[in-house]
Amino acid sequence: MIVRDRPSGLRLFFVVRGSILPRIRTTLLVNTLSAILVTLAHGNLFSLKITLTTIPFTLIGLPLAIFLGFRNTAAYDRYWEGRKLWGELVHRCQSLSRQCQSFIQPSEASGQAPAAEAARQRLVYRAIAYVHALRLQLRDQPESGELQRWLPAAEWPRVQASANKPAAIMLAMGQELGACQRQGWLDACLAASLDATLSAMTAAAASCERIKNTPVPFSYTLLLHRTAYLYCFLLPFGLVDTIGFMTPFVVALVAYTFFGLDALGDEIEEPFGLEPNDLPLDTLCQAIEVSLRESLGEVLPTVKQAPVDYRLT
Repeated sequence: MIVRDRPSGLRLFFVVRGSILPRIRTTLLVNTLSAILVTLAHGNLFSLKITLTTIPFTLIGLPLAIFLGFRNTAAYDRYWEGRKLWGELVHRCQSLSRQCQSFIQPSEASGQAPAAEAARQRLVYRAIAYVHALRLQLRDQPESGELQRWLPAAEWPRVQASANKPAAIMLAMGQELGACQRQGWLDACLAASLDATLSAMTAAAASCERIKNTPVPFSYTLLLHRTAYLYCFLLPFGLVDTIGFMTPFVVALVAYTFFGLDALGDEIEEPFGLEPNDLPLDTLCQAIEVSLRESLGEVLPTVKQAPVDYRLT
């Protein structure tokens, strides 16, 4: 995710980091060069004069702009829903930790306070492992030690062998919760409240998987790609007889807008990836980890993840 202040004045026209320009620069350059060639040739292709007026481009340009706007709106809806789901995970993880600290309480005479404390810690640590596992699964990244440190040694082989690691971790959390209830450390009504929190975390993860595994229909995206490219590469033939040497400048401006909107929609329609404008799942997982460990009373150094080149991952 790009995090930077909005530039003002002339700086607005020279900002590259955080812009969509690096992604479309090759296509934009080719389109502008073709417009320059068409201008120098006055719209002639060898000995054939290609005559186009601005009317077809007006008729096509308005629907194309509307369709690009609709597609970007749909892509942003997916992006915003993904952010709300991860906000829900932050909230549910914090609630789970608070409930564990408040509800899992053995009687003072039982002498089981250390065991209950260990169970509370295991549940909270599994919540940390859960969000990390979900992040890795949504990004199709391999596990490289982020999960093992938060899980009991005896539990790790089963989780490691699972095709759905978040589900395996959640199953272990449910089993731990049942064990606490059977030990008498947790009242049945309070156990239901904790189980509802676990279910909400599972629902958020399932919704994230739905977004990831249900892309915008390919035929719709392909139609917009083709139309935008044909429009921008034919546009010089419709302008050269009217505006002459200004044709490449106008074509470059129109192409920047259409290609940029097209590329931006491609980025944000998959909000959990590693593109510059995707959601900062690493930062969100770190925030959850810090919050939950502090709820256990652990003293952590104050480290805030700063953007690198205006980007949070």
